[in-house]
Amino acid sequence: MKKKFLNKSINLIKKNNPDIDDIKLEEIRYGLEAIYLTVTKLVVIFLLAYLLGITKYVIWLLIFYNLIRINAFGLHASKSIYCLISSLSMFIGGVYVCNYLTIPFIIKIIISILCIICLFKYAPADTEKRPIINKKKRKRYKILSTITGIIYLVLIIILKDNLISNYILIGMISSVLMIHPFVYRIFKLPYDNYKNYGV
Repeated sequence: MKKKFLNKSINLIKKNNPDIDDIKLEEIRYGLEAIYLTVTKLVVIFLLAYLLGITKYVIWLLIFYNLIRINAFGLHASKSIYCLISSLSMFIGGVYVCNYLTIPFIIKIIISILCIICLFKYAPADTEKRPIINKKKRKRYKILSTITGIIYLVLIIILKDNLISNYILIGMISSVLMIHPFVYRIFKLPYDNYKNYGV
């Protein structure tokens, strides 16, 4: 299904843009593949969330996770099925962790600070297919990721609401795990891919 969608899309683009080169087509294919995988994954996640009656909570977790992920980036599973399984575990399983776990306030603060340190140290984390070569962009992403982490910490302190702060914390932990070199090693994925380009 995915291959059919990508091939049809690329053929249509080539037909309407005969002068387009192969490098640009490969970039477009990569982007279309990412969109396809994201949409299909979200359909499965939201369908299951709806059946379990937890759609609102899944949306909360997705928001808190992606607000950091958008600048911190991080690893991508090597196969779409692995991505789906990890996403279901993270967002469906994460909801139940958030709803039923009581974490002491001081522990939330400590974990948040550790996450901010990790964001400052490791963000942004690139992939082999999409290395972040531009030094200025890497610096900007690092600053934005760290600022988002600090805002999350402030929200946890101000709100003092166990449920909301759980979602903020789990969203932050999940996004930090996606950029940590140790997690890259577990999945045997190359880290700091931009260094292969001598930058």
